[in-house]
Amino acid sequence: MEQKNVQALQDVVIRFSGDSGDGMQLTGTLFSDTAALVGNGISTFPDYPAEIRAPQGTVAGVSGFQVHFGSSRELNPGDYCDVLVAMNPAALKANRKWLKEGATIILDGDSISEESLRKAGFATLDPIAELGIGDYNVVVPDITAMTREALKETGLDNKSVVKCKNMFALGICFWLFDRPEEHAFAYLDGKFAKKNPVVAEANKLAIKAGYNYAANTHQFANNYRVAPAKLEKGTYRTISGNVATAWGLCAAAEKAGLPLFCGSYPITPATVILEELAKRKDLGVKTVQAEDEIAGICTAIGAAFAGNFAVTSTSGPGLSLKSEALGLAVMTELPLVVIDVQRGGPSTGLPTKPEQSDLQQALYGRNGECPLIVLAASSPSDCFHYAFEAGRLAMEHMTPVVLLSDGFIANGSEPWRIPSMADYPAITPPIVEEAPEGGFMPYVRNERLARGWAFPGKKGLEHRVGGLEKDAVKGSISHDPANHQLMTHLRAEKVRMVAEDIPVQSVYGEAEGDLLVVGWGGTRGHLQNAVDQLRAEGRRISLCHFNYINPLPHGVKEIFAKFRKIVVCELNQGQFAGYLRQQLQEFDYLQYNKCEGQPFTIVELKRHFESLMQ
Repeated sequence: MEQKNVQALQDVVIRFSGDSGDGMQLTGTLFSDTAALVGNGISTFPDYPAEIRAPQGTVAGVSGFQVHFGSSRELNPGDYCDVLVAMNPAALKANRKWLKEGATIILDGDSISEESLRKAGFATLDPIAELGIGDYNVVVPDITAMTREALKETGLDNKSVVKCKNMFALGICFWLFDRPEEHAFAYLDGKFAKKNPVVAEANKLAIKAGYNYAANTHQFANNYRVAPAKLEKGTYRTISGNVATAWGLCAAAEKAGLPLFCGSYPITPATVILEELAKRKDLGVKTVQAEDEIAGICTAIGAAFAGNFAVTSTSGPGLSLKSEALGLAVMTELPLVVIDVQRGGPSTGLPTKPEQSDLQQALYGRNGECPLIVLAASSPSDCFHYAFEAGRLAMEHMTPVVLLSDGFIANGSEPWRIPSMADYPAITPPIVEEAPEGGFMPYVRNERLARGWAFPGKKGLEHRVGGLEKDAVKGSISHDPANHQLMTHLRAEKVRMVAEDIPVQSVYGEAEGDLLVVGWGGTRGHLQNAVDQLRAEGRRISLCHFNYINPLPHGVKEIFAKFRKIVVCELNQGQFAGYLRQQLQEFDYLQYNKCEGQPFTIVELKRHFESLMQ
C-alpha cells in the first residue's frame, strides 16, 4: 500500500447526502461516533427531507447528515462543507450552495444517467460543468459497481448488496481522515450479527473495500489527521438533544423521589423523547402513547394530580392543541413539563426543519391571564440540564413549565460529559403528607406562593380541583370578583418570583462594548462562534444568550445598559425582540431574523455584525 501525504487539520466539515433510502443518517452517525471515540469534538446536523417519501432521485427527497469534528469543542455543525459525499445527482445539486471553495466532492459515478439527471432538474448531461465546480476536487468512483464486486461472494441478492454502498462511501472517508474502522464493525456486529450475520459481514466488507479503494488509488492527494480535543476529564458519550431531554426528565424524577409519567402523541421532531422514555421501565417510567395531543396532556395532568412527575412532549402544532389543557394545569396549579421541539410553521409547516417560531405561543398561547415558566435549551448536551431544571421548577413551584427545544438541537448530537448525580440538587416539592390542624386547604401557599401538593387517597386531604376559578384558600368554586382578581395576581406573582430561584444573567465576553448580540435557545453555537471570531479581530462585541425566558433572570437591564447597540438574533420574525421591548422598554433593539428552516451560518452573522459596528 502506497503511503500518502498526511496533512494536519484543526477541523473538518463533512456532509453525507443521498436519497432517503441511501442510509446517509447511519453513515453520518457512524462517522461522527468514531470521531468522538478518538477524542474529537463533534457537532452534527441531520437534515431530513420534509416529505415522508419524496420521489426517488429528486432534490425534494435528498437526506443529509453533516458532521463537524475538530481538535477543540465544536459548538455547531459548520456552515459549509470541506467534503461532500453525494450518492446521486440530486444530492449534488441540493448541496451545491453548502460547498466551501475548492471542496472535495465524492459522487457515485454509477448514479449518473440521463434519467437521474432529468429527475434532479439538470438541463445538461454534465452536472459538474452546469454547477460550476469543475475546478473543485471532484472524485467520481463507481461506488455501486465496486460494492457489487466486493460483495459478490456473500450470496446476498442485488437489492441487499446495493444497500451496502453507503458503507463503501464510509470506508473512503475513514481512510481520508485516518479514522479506525473498529467502532463501525462493532456496531454492525451488534445490530446484525445474531439475526443476520451475512448482512453484518457484507457491510464490513463494503467498508474495507471503500477504505482500500481510497488507499490504493491516486484520487486523493492527501489524507488528513485531526488531533483529539482537549476536553474536561470525565466519561463522555455522544448524545442527541432528544435523548438528553428524556434522560434529564428521568434525573429530575429520581431527585424528587417520584415516578415519571409521560403522556404524548408522536410528532416530528419530538417523537424520540417518548420513544426513549418508553425504554426506561427499569427506572419506573410510565409512558402512554395517546390517541391525540389533547389526550396526551390530559393524561399527564391526571398523573400529576395522582402524584407523578408528569411530562408531555410535542412540537408547534401539538402545542396549539394542548393550549386549553395547559390552562387547566395553570389553574389547578399542578406541576407539569411540556417539551416543545420547535419546527417551521405555521400549520403543518416544515416538519423536519428547525425554527424558533413558538416563543409567543409558549408565552401567551392560552385564554385568560395564564402565565407559566418558559425555558429554552441551547445545545444537544445541555438539553439534559434544562430538562432537569424544568422538572425542578415545575415541582417546587407547583406550576407548568414549557421547555423549548428545536429540530436542530433535538436531532443534532455532540459529546456529553456524563454528570455525577451527586452534583445535582434534591428536588423538594411541597408535598402534604397529613392534614394540618384545622383541616387541609388546597390553596394555602408557602413562601414561594406554591400551594400544597396532596395526593389522592389520603384521609383528611380530600379536595377538588378543576377548570373553574377557585377560592383563594378553600379551592371551592368562586365567582367573587375580588377573589378572581386575587387569584390572577397570585398566579402571576408566583411565576415572577421564580427569578429568585434561577441564575443571574451572564454575558459572554467583555461586560461593555460596541455591540451586544442577544440570542436564546438553539442559536447559541453559531452566535458564540461569530462573536469569538470578531473578538479575535479586536472588535468590542459580546454575547448575552438566554435560557430562562419567563421570568427573565436578574441582571439583564444592567448588562444591556453597557453596550452602544443591541441586536437580537432569532430564527423567526422577531418574537424575542418583541418580548424584550415589553419587558425592558428603555432600550432600542435591532433585529437579525431568518426563517428558512435552516440554522444561522457564521458567515452571515459576521457580515451583519460587522455592518452594525462600522
